[in-house]
Amino acid sequence: MSLQDYQRDMEGCSRCSSCKWVPFNQVKSWRYAHNCPAVSRYNFHAYSGSGKMIMGLSMLTGRSELTEEVMNIIFSCQLCGACDTACKVYRDDIDLMEVLLELRSHCIEEGELLVEHMAVMDALKREGNMLGEEKDLRGVWAEGLNVKDINEETAEVIFHAGCRYSYDPELRETIRETIKLLTEAGVDVAIAGATEYCCGGRAYKFGYRGEAENYADDMLSRVKSSGAKTLVTPCSDCFSAFIYYYPRLQKELPVEVLHLGQYVERLIAEGKLQLKQEIPLRVTYHDPCYLGRMGEPYLGEWQDNKLLRPMSMKRAGRKGIYDMPRRIINSIPGLDLVEMERIKEYSWCCGAGGGVLEADPDFAAWTAAERIDEALSTGADALVTACPWCLKMFRESIAESGAQIGIYDLTDLVLESAGIKEPVAVKRGGF
Repeated sequence: MSLQDYQRDMEGCSRCSSCKWVPFNQVKSWRYAHNCPAVSRYNFHAYSGSGKMIMGLSMLTGRSELTEEVMNIIFSCQLCGACDTACKVYRDDIDLMEVLLELRSHCIEEGELLVEHMAVMDALKREGNMLGEEKDLRGVWAEGLNVKDINEETAEVIFHAGCRYSYDPELRETIRETIKLLTEAGVDVAIAGATEYCCGGRAYKFGYRGEAENYADDMLSRVKSSGAKTLVTPCSDCFSAFIYYYPRLQKELPVEVLHLGQYVERLIAEGKLQLKQEIPLRVTYHDPCYLGRMGEPYLGEWQDNKLLRPMSMKRAGRKGIYDMPRRIINSIPGLDLVEMERIKEYSWCCGAGGGVLEADPDFAAWTAAERIDEALSTGADALVTACPWCLKMFRESIAESGAQIGIYDLTDLVLESAGIKEPVAVKRGGF
């Protein structure tokens, strides 16, 4: 697809500004009524979903040009999907998110490149990960684990750790213990370890589709040769890439793709995993954008009038993975879940997505601080999420601000309640 293919969508934008807000019937207070970090931060219409639609149409019809300033506005967006979800409450014949993706690809094709993204892409090509870490250190997280190597043995389940979990020392122990949990539950699991590569999802969001396709090819080849039936990943970014970007590139994986939380819930239902240890905490849950709104599978391209498009072909963010993490939280003894105002498909972004973390870390940090403020308003002891990028943003925000709230990976709560991970000493009222 190209920007030209979405001319009808851009022409259909009525500039109603609904893309800037949580749908009005879902607003609980003015303080947390905004849904778009970019327009909330920069307070100018061009930064909104609608503003980018107008710019795209103007360039497409030759009324304006792609300049460095326009490019900077296009990339000042986490691609969180909140604008698309809000828009579709009123106009489900417009695919705003697809336009935002095409605008980025258009920038790359026209040679308008962000220097910061170029550096990340160079590192990706050189080291096979988005963090610029050494390729040879990819499998360090799995050293000493008694787990199959998918390159040498077949297995029912492939565990794809992802870049952030593989390299971040604060997260590494979580996936080490996850492998222990899976093997103790009798799961026939294997990993790629040192030969695992980036999923390529973030390269796609940067606009570098050729590079994203290369990593999709690598993953597709690995999965086909493995004989596995299921791919499990703890990273919401990887999950979204596998179920959405890969099929969009015609590289759909021939296996069942599950987020780790989904697989854990299956193990619980099958009686292979029991959560018995009490964790006396009041928690609130943050919906990662790429597990929630962007956690819907690719549905194909509708070629006819979108006003005639059936519900089965509409990707509106409402069918993302929202209930699973809440069911897990509610199944752990002692946990008390309290909700923020913006939840599920109306959740606020952590700030890390869409290349904003790499190109504008101050904007990313501002976005995370906004979410921490909302979490604090619930009176929760801890904020729980199911994405390593969200965890990074929130931990750094708390370290900077000194906010009195803890941060949990959903998997850590599972590991602790299952008796695999040592309990963390946490008291109610902040720590």
